[in-house]
Amino acid sequence: MSATPAASVLFVCVHNAGRSQMAAGFLGHLAGDRVEVRSAGSLPADRINPAAVEAMREVGVDITAEHPKVLTTEAVQASDYVITMGCGDACPVFPGKTYRDWLLDDPAGQGVEAVRPIRDEIEKRVRELIAEIDARAAG
Repeated sequence: MSATPAASVLFVCVHNAGRSQMAAGFLGHLAGDRVEVRSAGSLPADRINPAAVEAMREVGVDITAEHPKVLTTEAVQASDYVITMGCGDACPVFPGKTYRDWLLDDPAGQGVEAVRPIRDEIEKRVRELIAEIDARAAG
């Protein structure tokens, strides 16, 4: 296996407290060091959504060490894929990047019961993204 990641992915949502953190957690868990993972928010929260933490714990992914980070132009420039989840026009656009907008419910203020289906949809999309990255890397 190459020491250089096949791709770098930036997940962006408004607060970087729920959707983008769950997506980053899944990508890191499922792809390991094959993919470089970042997440950020246009208006980061003070902490990660506890319901998102619990929902991820239920599937064996620990995101407790993470914290919301502010979206920077540098993070976008350093990423091959930019996956937005409701951050609107706050995300800068650069040529040569692959942009995707995942329309997902916002888990903010929701209990773990409401977060589980969002988590499951994120996992499905992350698995599809990994397959796309792997296929692209294989040439």
